Amino acid sequence: MELTHLILDNNSFETKQNNFNKNTNDKKVYIETFGCQMNYSDTEIVLSVLSDFGYNETDDVKSSDVILLNTCSIRENAENKVFKRLDELKKYKKLNPNIILGVLGCMAERLRNELLIKKKMVDLIVGPDEYRKVPHLIDNLIETGEKGIAVKLSRVETYDDITPVRKKGVTAWISIMRGCDKFCTFCVVPFTRGRERSRNFKNIIDEAVRLSDEGVRDIWLLGQNVNSYRFAEKDFADLLNDVAVAVPDVRIRYTTSHPYDLSMKLLEVMAKHSNICNYIHLPIQSGSDRILKEMNRLYSVEQYMQVMKKSREMMPSVGLSTDIISCFPSETEDDHRMTLDVIREVRYDGAYTFAYSRRENTKAYYLEDIIDEETKKRRLDEIITLQRKISVEINQNLIGKIMPVLIESLSKKSDEYFMGRTDCNKSVIIPKEHSYVNDSGELTHKKSFSIGDFVNIEIIKVNSATLFGVPVL
Repeated sequence: MELTHLILDNNSFETKQNNFNKNTNDKKVYIETFGCQMNYSDTEIVLSVLSDFGYNETDDVKSSDVILLNTCSIRENAENKVFKRLDELKKYKKLNPNIILGVLGCMAERLRNELLIKKKMVDLIVGPDEYRKVPHLIDNLIETGEKGIAVKLSRVETYDDITPVRKKGVTAWISIMRGCDKFCTFCVVPFTRGRERSRNFKNIIDEAVRLSDEGVRDIWLLGQNVNSYRFAEKDFADLLNDVAVAVPDVRIRYTTSHPYDLSMKLLEVMAKHSNICNYIHLPIQSGSDRILKEMNRLYSVEQYMQVMKKSREMMPSVGLSTDIISCFPSETEDDHRMTLDVIREVRYDGAYTFAYSRRENTKAYYLEDIIDEETKKRRLDEIITLQRKISVEINQNLIGKIMPVLIESLSKKSDEYFMGRTDCNKSVIIPKEHSYVNDSGELTHKKSFSIGDFVNIEIIKVNSATLFGVPVL
């Protein structure tokens, strides 16, 4: 079947009111999202676009007219999950050949030929900068039977005029920019999401105010590298400052940062505002300067450690987390030990650790991999074990401390408990209802809590990833 790449003029689209899940919408779309927070933010954009063309979201895949998978390509394992899920979804196509199956996001751009032509797994492929075209590609498929592909990367698309669909909750993401210009040798993001583009400064402030008015209590500013945000004369520190001022009753966080662009000005803004959370996720990737150079990370370990030191000086209770890639091609035992040394010195609250995953089109893809599988497993295990030990030690020092916690959701393990977060981004499990007693052990009163409440919590138990506490007066 011939493939058609519909070419549409983005200038023909106007800002529209969000019509999501309105009663007159008679078509159903089912979306599963894989990967990073940016993908979840993109799903909100896709749902908003589709809502203007008569679609409501459904959580019942069997009754849907359209099934979409919003995908991630950052590691091979992420892509394997999507391929497995596509195989599972074949049964719905057999039951109803009219169901449309599509792939969105990073895999769409990277593996379009394999998904659409070689394996014939899907009906349409749409990349991260072409989400406006989704309803038109669907309509064309229904009318002509021609499968659709739209994967062109843009230098200007930011979806700034689209109001994302956000479900009820106290936390929201604001995408402030798209793409990345760093070209780390291991990373496919510049090839799957394109070059950096920043959203309008004022529009971001206005969106934060609107979310606050709607009851959102926790806002994350989101980008592949938020520290490189630029709009006119404004940088990311300016944006973070003005958002904090505009919504003083809302907690503000951000992700993800690149050490090369994190400025002292940004740390000063964080220390200045009480509603900007004392939390920094700053990927080190490796503790070896040689490996960092091979990765094209643009900073040295010493420069990175200066940022860590300054962060703790300015915000003593700051929570620090990182990303680490173990066994990058040519990594030696000395390089590995240097990474362990960084973990010991910084003492991160948590770390996302991965074994290196080869990605086509990246420079590192062509480097010789001489590290055997047993060594890869051992090194990653050593990193994970060390970080878990440090995380437990840090958390144990919080037992008996009283910390303000924002209740975000029900606990995943029990409906009798809530999950909340501290200012430094630690998860806390607390009871939905608490009985207060006086010094004599007599019951004074009971109090129930709700999602969105700020509650002072005494920490009574911990593990490496989670705190457990009880409310205090």
